[in-house]
Amino acid sequence: MKFALIKNKGKNELFHVNDLKIEIKDTVLFNDEKGIFFGQVLDLIEDKDNQVVPKENYVIRVANKKDYNQYLINEKDAKNAIKKCRELVKKYNLNMSIIDAEYSFNRNQLYFKFTSNERVDFRQLAKELGTVFKTRIELRQIGIRDKAKEVGGLGVCGKQLCCKAFLKEFESVSISMAKNQSIALNPSKINGVCGRLLCCLKYENDCYLECKKEKKSEINGSKE
Repeated sequence: MKFALIKNKGKNELFHVNDLKIEIKDTVLFNDEKGIFFGQVLDLIEDKDNQVVPKENYVIRVANKKDYNQYLINEKDAKNAIKKCRELVKKYNLNMSIIDAEYSFNRNQLYFKFTSNERVDFRQLAKELGTVFKTRIELRQIGIRDKAKEVGGLGVCGKQLCCKAFLKEFESVSISMAKNQSIALNPSKINGVCGRLLCCLKYENDCYLECKKEKKSEINGSKE
């Protein structure tokens, strides 16, 4: 069984290919639980490593020129939707920051992503957005790390942010990982552009723990 890895609403997900003939870098129309979207195949995978791929996640077909033109129109209109949404956020004096907007391919849904430090009552906002854009509206609150993944940028290492480049999911990172690696507990040293602990602190943590364990064994052995 073959699966296509496609970037879907900010994260990479697997989709059933079924009997379709597609190749890496092909642009396709795919379906998920939210609707139909346009995307590009990042990779083709024979073995999904025991990951559960929902039945509703499947590639519909390879996109044609007409599909691509529709995608460009959707992208342009989504950017304008962000501007309008930000205007309405100010109108209703809501404590929220609009990060991104995306139309489903057939434009029957318009998704907005936002960040906020508190719970936001956006019912009136959603109602007016529905009236303005004449489609179903969904506003989804995301975390600060998700915002960094959406926006992208360069880390303190000078390379593209890991969350933007390749991380599929955010894993738990603790201050003890910085201590294990003898890194100065200075926010400018251990925090990423999102303000949270660097994701890369986790990458070599197990190696440092193993080295400390071996060193401790050597010290105990010499004492004996």
